[in-house]
Amino acid sequence: MKIEVEVAKVNRKHEEHRQRSASREKQLLLSIMERGIEEPLQGVLSSTGDAILLDGFKRFRCAVKIGMGSIPFVSVSDDEVAAILSLLKVSNTKALTMLEQSAFVEELKSVHGLSVAEIAKRLERSKAWVLVRIKARSEMSDATAKTILAGNFPFYSYFYTLHPFMRVTGVASKSEVDEFVSLTSGRGLSTRDIELLSNAYFRGGDSIKSQLKNGDVGWCLQKLKDQRQRDDAADVAALTEVEKKNLRDLEILQGCMARLYLKLSHPESKNPSFLAQAELLAESILERIGRFSTVLRGFYDRIRQA
Repeated sequence: MKIEVEVAKVNRKHEEHRQRSASREKQLLLSIMERGIEEPLQGVLSSTGDAILLDGFKRFRCAVKIGMGSIPFVSVSDDEVAAILSLLKVSNTKALTMLEQSAFVEELKSVHGLSVAEIAKRLERSKAWVLVRIKARSEMSDATAKTILAGNFPFYSYFYTLHPFMRVTGVASKSEVDEFVSLTSGRGLSTRDIELLSNAYFRGGDSIKSQLKNGDVGWCLQKLKDQRQRDDAADVAALTEVEKKNLRDLEILQGCMARLYLKLSHPESKNPSFLAQAELLAESILERIGRFSTVLRGFYDRIRQA
């Protein structure tokens, strides 16, 4: 049941678990100024009458900015653990990132004493799902986690670009990854830019590291892009038209897979038209993906042996 809760009685102890987005918050602020808070915030009502907030921190900050005295609130459970589990269960529709999921899973384990098996059982997930999220958070420093959750560095780039460097012996330590995140965060870099800089930073020797440590991120990035453009031009000149088209299609496929992996893991649209068309496309892709995987594996094996 929706109730009105005084802003002063909202407990934000879980705020550090949720990721910020300045652009999204700006849009919300304009919407709330015009129409008010349309979707109630969610959490748990404590025995003292405080509202422990779990979902709706952007809306709460907007409410504070415009001087609202109270906010609409729905208590999803009378128990904090059950409420966190409920939030994680619907994390696909609520679009929690893996880092947000990791933070809540770690709290269930460390603060509330739930075992991996119990968390998995109550979430109706596999133990592997729980362990991946515990490991993702344990291998990340608090400083880097705060930077990502503050919206200053993309989690995708950390997990799929930087994290693999730590798993290769001798390439990068946790402190070196922290340093790279610190040097490049808050600059609005794309995931492609971060990938280019990180490869040079961890594999390119001391020269690029020195330039980045001096704050010459823009200069380094432009130099790397210019060099890659020259290298690509030289490589492309030696290819046939068929080879060029095949490489271009593989690049497009790789990019689509990376984008869809995250978007489809956290679907947001409930539009019936979208769902109907997406169902047909997904069905068609699934019918072909087995045969395509076999062909791609055969192609990969052949070129490895060439």
